[in-house]
Amino acid sequence: MTSSFSVSLHELPLFPLPEVVLFPSGKLPLHIFEMRYRQMVNTLLQGDRRFGVLMWDPVTRANRKIGCITEIGDVDFQPDGRMNIMTNGLERFRICEYIQEKPYLIGKVERFDDQPPDRDLTGLKDDAIRLLSDVVRLSAKLTEKNIGLPLDLPDSPKELSFWIAGNLYGDPGEQQALLELEDTAVRLEREMHSLSATCKELAARSAIKDALG
Repeated sequence: MTSSFSVSLHELPLFPLPEVVLFPSGKLPLHIFEMRYRQMVNTLLQGDRRFGVLMWDPVTRANRKIGCITEIGDVDFQPDGRMNIMTNGLERFRICEYIQEKPYLIGKVERFDDQPPDRDLTGLKDDAIRLLSDVVRLSAKLTEKNIGLPLDLPDSPKELSFWIAGNLYGDPGEQQALLELEDTAVRLEREMHSLSATCKELAARSAIKDALG
């Protein structure tokens, strides 16, 4: 999807969430029940439907400065005014300043993207997909479930790196670190290191399972 944002600062409603990190192209379902966020969503539905998702860090008790712009898709209105919404991650942003705190946060933000790669990342992408396949294969063997990689796995190295970060990580702090990186190759290499460690762990568990019959 092509963004309508310019490189200049842009006012954006903000939605902090505890230990939740959204990536571009990711999907985030939300249950909207607080009155301030009902007001925010109702306002957005009459405009461009976009807001920013930020991770609220329970350790520092502060919002992270980098998040993901998301767009409201389907909305399910409840009789009591609550809403279930599906949002679609678009692009990353960094907060430059807060300009409103009540009833909900609004900040001045700038969008950013990865730096253009200085080399062809096709081989790195293919290596990451092979590691993903190994993780899925070993997981299927251990759980005795028929699981596999999606057929619509992203083809570009950058989009693949976001998909891996959004789908295979359970550590919000690590996810946030991956979100903040501006180097596709570094992000993929960091993810491959984790995938390789996961493969070794799954292979060891699989060997034990086989030995025990």
